[in-house]
Amino acid sequence: MSERVWTAGLVVIGDEILSGRTQDRNVAQLAAWLNVQGIRLAEVRIVPDVEERIVEAVNALRARCDYCFTTGGIGPTHDDITVDAIAAALGVPVVIHPQARATLERYYESRGGLTEARLRMARVPEGAELIPNRMSGAPGIRIGSLFILAGVPHIAAGMLDALTGTLEGGLPVLSRTIGAWAAESEVADMLREAEQAHAGVAIGSYPFFREGRTGANFVVRATDAALLDRCAVALVDGLRGLGIEAVEGGIPTSPGP
Repeated sequence: MSERVWTAGLVVIGDEILSGRTQDRNVAQLAAWLNVQGIRLAEVRIVPDVEERIVEAVNALRARCDYCFTTGGIGPTHDDITVDAIAAALGVPVVIHPQARATLERYYESRGGLTEARLRMARVPEGAELIPNRMSGAPGIRIGSLFILAGVPHIAAGMLDALTGTLEGGLPVLSRTIGAWAAESEVADMLREAEQAHAGVAIGSYPFFREGRTGANFVVRATDAALLDRCAVALVDGLRGLGIEAVEGGIPTSPGP
């Protein structure tokens, strides 16, 4: 029987991401965290601060994946509409969570008090639980298999830390990287054969061009350490058989300092 693969989808919310004013770092952060929980990030969507677009994306991903995460749009300003959109997607009203209100009152007691704008950060879809936030007081939100996180990466990281070990998942995904100064086309057949010969392994190929030379890094992924090592050895042997040096750990894609 094949191993159960747990999946997650991510909806990145924010006009600033789509405009290029802000570079998203939450995709990589969430993917790495999910791998440790034994969950694969299966799909990512980036949507503007428009309620119907958020609703559409959230409903699509939560229908296809075991878990759905969102980042962004849970602050105190008028354009932070993620909570309203999630509530609309779930068909529930928005309410003030008493624990969130109490947490914000304590946090802002010496910071000017809990204003109406700040109270917006205590709003949740009815039936939601809170995800602790040690960084700024305003909590994240969990409702079933849906997780609403902050858009600021270090705050989102704190919320993920609070969730560590609480989600059901499979085995963590392990990886090894092997680099080579070669074009993908030179090694494509060998990569395919190595992957086919090791069921349960996935090999990703990531080409780059540096200092006038073409190279690629090959990332071998599996949940079984012994299988991972066998495939990595086969990959190294295959490269050497083609007269190509294999670089354990991969090749930096940009020159060092």
